[in-house]
This record gives sequence, structure tokens and C-alpha cells, in this order.
Amino acid sequence: MISFSSAAISAIFALSHPALAQDIINTEQSNISSFNSVSQLSEIKFTDWSFQALQSLENRYGCQLNYHNIYAGNQTLTRDEFAIHLNSCWRRIQQLITANQITVNQDDLAILQRLKTEFSTELSRLETRIENLDLQTSQLQTQQFSTTTKLTGEAIFAVTGAFGEKKSDRHQKPIDDNLVFHNRVRLNLDSSFTGKDHLRLRLQSANISSLEKATGTDMARLGFESDNDNELNISRLEYTFPISKQARLSLSATGSELSDFADTVNPFFIRSSLGAISRFGRHNPIYRQSAGMGIGIDYQISKNVNLSLGYIADNARNPRVGISKSPYGAIVQLTLRPSNNYKFGLTYIRSFNNLKTGTGSELANDPFNDKSNSITANSYGLQTTWRLSRSFTIGGWVGLTQATASDITGKPSANILNYAITLAFPDLGKKGNFAGIIIGQPPKVISNDFGNRYQDKATAWHLEMLYRWQINDNIAITPGLLIITNPEHKQNSDPVYVGTIRTTFSL
Repeated sequence: MISFSSAAISAIFALSHPALAQDIINTEQSNISSFNSVSQLSEIKFTDWSFQALQSLENRYGCQLNYHNIYAGNQTLTRDEFAIHLNSCWRRIQQLITANQITVNQDDLAILQRLKTEFSTELSRLETRIENLDLQTSQLQTQQFSTTTKLTGEAIFAVTGAFGEKKSDRHQKPIDDNLVFHNRVRLNLDSSFTGKDHLRLRLQSANISSLEKATGTDMARLGFESDNDNELNISRLEYTFPISKQARLSLSATGSELSDFADTVNPFFIRSSLGAISRFGRHNPIYRQSAGMGIGIDYQISKNVNLSLGYIADNARNPRVGISKSPYGAIVQLTLRPSNNYKFGLTYIRSFNNLKTGTGSELANDPFNDKSNSITANSYGLQTTWRLSRSFTIGGWVGLTQATASDITGKPSANILNYAITLAFPDLGKKGNFAGIIIGQPPKVISNDFGNRYQDKATAWHLEMLYRWQINDNIAITPGLLIITNPEHKQNSDPVYVGTIRTTFSL
């Protein structure tokens, strides 16, 4: 055997393989002295044992190797090229063994070990190059982020009908029971400038009118209603970014609600397009005591404890009112998760001239008979959800609002109560499907210093059933039925029935 110095080997290798030699010199300069035989620089022919052995492994274990040079007409592979294929086949066999999909016989293991030993230098060099590439990629990801904008869309088409009778003064008359076909379309432009922030611009057009006029009560309103005569408007503009490792700040120019700044602890029913069909069923109505321009902070105290703060001024853009005189809502919520299957939230909301939630009785929305222009309210909420199994979750909430008319003699107060129990059955029928039941009492005036006549006498019950059929990742059909007994908390009132078939297209 003829021996060469390391310098001579480098020269020969550089002449025959200039590109590969330069790469090896740049990444493995310290190891060049280990090449001390011409055999280590020889190419692999398709007639060699090593090639035939590896190709046999490919046929038996489906390594899906791609000998491009061989099939293109070249009759050889470099040792580094061969090492790439050997490494790929070895990793594939390891994956099959880990997944218990195959059993490798001892002869094949011996062949693999012999090949790994024979090409140990090339495999080591390949591993080093892969590690360097991973390191460079990781550094690039942490140092650079290009601004990107993602477009998502959603369209709702629904057929809805309301049935029963509505009470007008002391008389009842049939509900306008015409079936209606309506729609809502949203386009979201989501952008990020640092990779950790989020800017959302939402465009929306819709013609889903409120059912309040048709049924005579807010209790029958849909959870996905919105109506701007199908004109395209900006319905939401918000920006969220981290201010520390534990805190995120949210700024909203339009379209925000207090529920955007806190966890409503009602994950299966919260979404207007895929959750509850009713407005009341989406979450505790006390979250609806403000909508417009706002600011919020989300602070992760620990893994299982979260603090949320938020403030919304409804009319802040009006120069005659401004932030200081605008109706507002402010929220503080502590959300706790004692276990992976149980979570609850403790909520306090302070609001001014924002009692109307669009879910309860007329008195609950205005307990002082339109005599007060300065109503302050303190609201307290408890929301909870408990996952009992993979296919069943129980949840619910209680909300109490104490409203005071500051501009009426004696400053009378009214107490407004609502509560609900939710039953969720995810993946019922098949994965992605969902069934839900909501039973509750919409907001009701249970006491009122302004006078007994301004206190709700009876109790209305909200009964809701829905089933979402997830046809595929982009299409869902949700038939639902809503029943309101004693609507408006009025005695001897016939029930109101609302049925809808909501079809949601998303991309």
C-alpha cells in the first residue's frame, strides 16, 4: 500500500472533488490529517458490496433512497454521498423499530453495523455538518423575523325561524314567524412584526338582524347576529404585544368587548360562528357591559394563576364626550386552574351607563324606567368548567349586578341575577363534531328600591340544544333549537321558540 502525506492527500482530493474538498476544509479542517489512505477517498460503484448491501436494505425496509447520480447515468457515488443515503436508511429503520412496525433480523443489523463502521468518518463528518446547520438556523430564527400578514376568512349562512307568541302590553299576538335567510362574512388580516406581537384588522359585512322585534324579547337574540346591510366595514382593529415575560398588553381601536380581555371559562360555546347559537349562551352576560375602544393587560402570575385587567370606553372617539364622560366598563378577573381538567374565574366589573347586555328582560337592561342618566354598577361573576372525561365537560356561571341610579333622589339600587349550566359533548358521533346543552336564567331584576313594579315577577328559563356536524376542516353545519319559557320574566307568557341551521365556512 502506498502512503501519502496529509498535504498530498489534500491536493489530490481538491483536484478530483473541488467543491466537496473545500466544504470539508472549511468545516473539518482539524480532521484532514486523519485521511491517510487513498481507499478512503475512493468512490462507490454500483457493483461494490456496500452499494448492493444498502440497496438490498432499501428494498426490504422501504428507505426510499434516491440515487440520482446512478440513475442519471453516473456509475459512482462519492463516499460522502453514500454516507448521506446510509444515514437516511438507518434513521428510517430506527423509526420503524420505535413504532413497532417491523422486526429487523440479525443479519441485516450486522450489515448495517458493518456499513456504519466502514463509513464512520463520513458519517461523523455528516453529523457535524447537520449540527452546524441546525445551530445556524436556530441563531437565524432568534435574530431575524420578517413581517408577515396572514389572511383568514369566515362566512356564515343561516336559515332561522321564530315561533310562538309575544306579549305586547297586556295582549299577546303571534310572532313574525317567517323563515329568513341571512349571512355574515369576515376577513381577518393578522400581522406580526417581531414574531411575538399580533396585529388584527377585521373586515365584516352582515345582514343578520336582531330577533328582538320579531319575538318581543332580547332573550331570543342569536349569538352570531350582526347587521350593516352587507356593507364592508372595519369591525375590529387590535394590537397585542408582550411587555414582559409574564405580561401582554392589548390595545383595541374598535370592536372590543370585556370578554376579549379575560378568559370567559366557556371554551366550547364562546365562538359566535361555532359555539352557542344564542347570545346568552356564549358567556356570562356581565361581560357585555361595554364595547368599543379599550386597553387590557394579561398577567401570568404562575402556571395555573392568571390576572386580567381591562378598560373599554364606548364613546371615546366622540369629542363632546371623550374618555372621561363616556359610558365605560372596567374588568378585573383572576382565573385559576387547580388541575388540567378544572378551571374557574372570579370576575369583578365596574360600569357606567352600560347595563344593557341584550340578553335579559327589559327591566334588567333598564331597571329605573329610563329615569336615570347616571347608572353605576358593580358586577360579580363566577365562571367554571370541569372536564369529567374526554367526551363530557360540565360548566356554568353565576352573575350578580348591583346597579345604582346616582341622579335619582335616594339613589335607588337594583339587583340583577343570571346563571346557567352548560353541558358539552365534544367529538360526539365522530371527531370534530360537538353537541351542547345550555340551561339557565337570563338576567332578571330580583329586587329594586325604585319600586316593586320594576321588579321581574316570574322566572324565564333559557333552554338551548345544538349539534355541530363538522363535515371537514372548513365546513360545519350547526342545527340548533332555543326555547324561552315565560319570556321577559312575565307570568302566563307563552314560550318563544327559535330554530336555526347555521352553516360556517372557514379558511
